[in-house]
Amino acid sequence: MSVTETRTAADTAARQPAFVAYPARWRALPVILTAMFMAMFDYFVVNVAASSLQHDLHAGESALELIVGGYGFAYASGLITGGRLGDLHGHRRLFVIGMSLFAIASLLCGLAPNGWALVAFRILQGGTAALMVPQVLALINTMFPPHERARAMSAFGATIGIGAVAGQVLGGVLLDANLFGWGWRTIFFINVPIGIAAVALGARWLPKHEPTHRPKLDPIGAIGISLALALVLVPITLGRSQGWPLWTFVAMVAAVPVLLATLRYEHRLHARDGQPILDTNMVRERVFAAGMVISAGYLAFFAGFMLCLTLLLQDGLGLSPLRAGLAFAPLGVAFALSSFLLARRVAERIGNRVIVLGASLSLLGLALTIGVLLWQGSAVTALELIPGGVVIGLGNGLAIPSMLGAVLSSGIEPHKAGMAAGVLTTAQQFGNAVGATVLGTIFFSVLGSGIRVGSFVSAMEIASVVGLGIVILVLGSAFLLPKKVARA
Repeated sequence: MSVTETRTAADTAARQPAFVAYPARWRALPVILTAMFMAMFDYFVVNVAASSLQHDLHAGESALELIVGGYGFAYASGLITGGRLGDLHGHRRLFVIGMSLFAIASLLCGLAPNGWALVAFRILQGGTAALMVPQVLALINTMFPPHERARAMSAFGATIGIGAVAGQVLGGVLLDANLFGWGWRTIFFINVPIGIAAVALGARWLPKHEPTHRPKLDPIGAIGISLALALVLVPITLGRSQGWPLWTFVAMVAAVPVLLATLRYEHRLHARDGQPILDTNMVRERVFAAGMVISAGYLAFFAGFMLCLTLLLQDGLGLSPLRAGLAFAPLGVAFALSSFLLARRVAERIGNRVIVLGASLSLLGLALTIGVLLWQGSAVTALELIPGGVVIGLGNGLAIPSMLGAVLSSGIEPHKAGMAAGVLTTAQQFGNAVGATVLGTIFFSVLGSGIRVGSFVSAMEIASVVGLGIVILVLGSAFLLPKKVARA
């Protein structure tokens, strides 16, 4: 860099206002993390309650698929829009609104009189989650100074794992307890008091944010991106239960031109100094693109692994929802400890290569799981599967929070923080939906009509091998990140 360029860069940095840390940031952090916990909890908890829903609401297979997948579809489709709304109208305001609506939608889910009413309320619940979740990362990025951001990101990463595992563990506990005779409805009612508390504390403790530019939503971009995601996620959600009819493939093929046309429109809008809902220049940057692949890949592998292991434990080994859920607890504890205690310290030593280390541990955990399944066969027990799960939890706990910090601290402008968070969380939830469906479809295809334990073990082996391939893709993408953590 020349002397002139160096002086210009220094002058530009000098003109930028110094970052002012928000005084109540550590008090506010648990409040905003509640949104991430609730969103992940409600994504996974319905799997535990599937048989109860089918019995009490007489829900058919298609309705059950939509009760689970409809939430994920609405959640993933609305995240970018939710992030942009936070950028334009204030992250605090959108957090409070989103959390309030999520609590109401949860109440409606608990009161649902039949399966199709629950489908509608679950879609509403997913849409309200898409309003509150992008504000979490955006608020972390704007409340915390760079030197504290890694700790906040570690807490965020731990919350992802805790929420997912709690859906399995706490869901089984709530169903087994049958509080007030509510049965499965308890898993939705529990969100209401938590949501009320989060709204009250969020309104009091979160910083006010006034948009610095004229708020414009870009409805064409919002509709185009949501339509492209819908053309992929709806067929994936319903395809297996309906035998993959022709319309599912037509829809997924049609998603490509819809997405390309939307991206072209967004690029032109940006060139005209408009306010696109998606900054195509940001998405094309190497670090951000790698972050999206890692986000989607990790959640695809994680969601698929959780689903297939649940099927093996409950349907194959005959465990109750409570006992099967408790088998996931060591994985969740390992994820939380790795995120809280190890991720930041390891990142300080090896920078963003902590993501490489995390992916390598996840590969090792999958290899251990496959080895146990091959060794024990139909005699395998839940206890023997725990070590592999613990290593997977340690790996994911290192990688996920570190990846988010690496991407969001790589030069994302503050007024685009919500957009960036929305894109990253969209990638995560898209990976959630695709991973669970793809690995689930492979699992059921290998299982066939088999009802013996050996058939479930074989299905888990093949699904785990596919999971290995996904994690290898994540590992390769991790090398595209800069080795050093960005500093401000």
